[in-house]
Amino acid sequence: MVVLAVTWVAKTGREAEVAAVFSKLTEESRKEPGCAMYLVHRHRTEPRRFLIYEQYKDEAALEAHRSAPHFLQYAKKELPKIADRVEGQVYEPLG
Repeated sequence: MVVLAVTWVAKTGREAEVAAVFSKLTEESRKEPGCAMYLVHRHRTEPRRFLIYEQYKDEAALEAHRSAPHFLQYAKKELPKIADRVEGQVYEPLG
């Protein structure tokens, strides 16, 4: 299992657009055979800040996600125009 935690911050006034792009990306990502979980969260007190929590069955599934047409469209083309990627961390289970 491979887990990612990725933070994006919407550019001022672009929060609704970012949420809409994440909605599309989430819908398509959840259809991937190797995607175990794909959740988008919005910070309670900082509405421009979004956290994406992702789980993939293995590295191959993560790489398939990163090369999927919907990922390239939304995460690589659309999101950078309306948000800044702050950080991305990769985790693996302890047990």
